[in-house]
Amino acid sequence: MSFADKVFIDTCNDILQNGIWDTDREVRPRWEDGTPAHTIKKFCVVNRYDLSKEFPILTLRKTFLKSAVDEILWIWQKKSNNIKDLGSHVWDSWADEYGSIGKAYGYQLGVKHHYKEGDMDQVDRVLYDLKNNPASRRIMTNIYVHQDLSEMALYPCAYSMTFNVTGNKLNAILNQRSQDMLAANIWNVAQYSALTCMFAQVSGLEPGEFVHVIADAHIYDRHVPIVQELIEKTPFDAPDFYMDKSINNFYDFTKDSFRLENYKFHEFNAKIPVAI
Repeated sequence: MSFADKVFIDTCNDILQNGIWDTDREVRPRWEDGTPAHTIKKFCVVNRYDLSKEFPILTLRKTFLKSAVDEILWIWQKKSNNIKDLGSHVWDSWADEYGSIGKAYGYQLGVKHHYKEGDMDQVDRVLYDLKNNPASRRIMTNIYVHQDLSEMALYPCAYSMTFNVTGNKLNAILNQRSQDMLAANIWNVAQYSALTCMFAQVSGLEPGEFVHVIADAHIYDRHVPIVQELIEKTPFDAPDFYMDKSINNFYDFTKDSFRLENYKFHEFNAKIPVAI
């Protein structure tokens, strides 16, 4: 069984069996027909993945790794806030007529800040410290910028990364304020695990632990039967994960720098309704 499958099944079962419904409250999200999109949730879910042992990918249904990597590179490498720079249509619902999602995600990572070592954006600061100050306990990013929230099409869900070098391994913590378990959980896990692997390689390190901290881990009401059916499937073993080892500059990675081999997964034909 893929370890990512085990974590996903255990987390979903915990939410469904022990979670709290918000049906007694007014909620912001709506389904396409205007109905309130209620959830059942658990507070502060913490999942750990050892990237030195296995790359976290679901086999309960297919994870489109290259599309996930394309989005993380759109944010962290291109530092873009325009969907015209993105290969998928994940963000179409939040973009304006020009393709912009406002001062969100990639925009914030591309803003330059003044440090004693010079002017750098948050991504370049991380890369600088991993190479020059690996013992630092200050290697982190934050894109939840309060003064710019009113100009963001969507407040950042995955908002902060903390990197920590222990021995020759790069560990990372992703802090996420909100997580739609069915639509986005393994997507975020895969792409930020890939990001950790990229940063490790270009810094002369090995991938270590990826820790995912979710403040509000939830399953939407209309997703419950889909999740229940999904977690009843029998998982396969994890596939083999490959990343182009010749790359030593973060800005040279592309979605084609990654591949999975021996990837077995269950067919998944359910249409996932999206709450906006």
